[in-house]
Amino acid sequence: MPFSSLSDPVDLARAQAALEAAWNEVRSTIPDAFDERERTRLAYIVAALVAIAEDEDDLARRAIERYRQSAVA
Repeated sequence: MPFSSLSDPVDLARAQAALEAAWNEVRSTIPDAFDERERTRLAYIVAALVAIAEDEDDLARRAIERYRQSAVA
């Protein structure tokens, strides 16, 4: 579970909102067959960045950036 490490309800809400925003941004670039796997991968990225992000928008932006970088590497 990507967000199981988050115990603060505010952090959890931020992570969920950022995941939805980030997923909406990258979803169109992912083949349907890989939706679930890639959404889960993105969720783990979001969870890893919660502590350093300023707000949901910053968290989503950072997650998208890291997701795209990791797809290339």
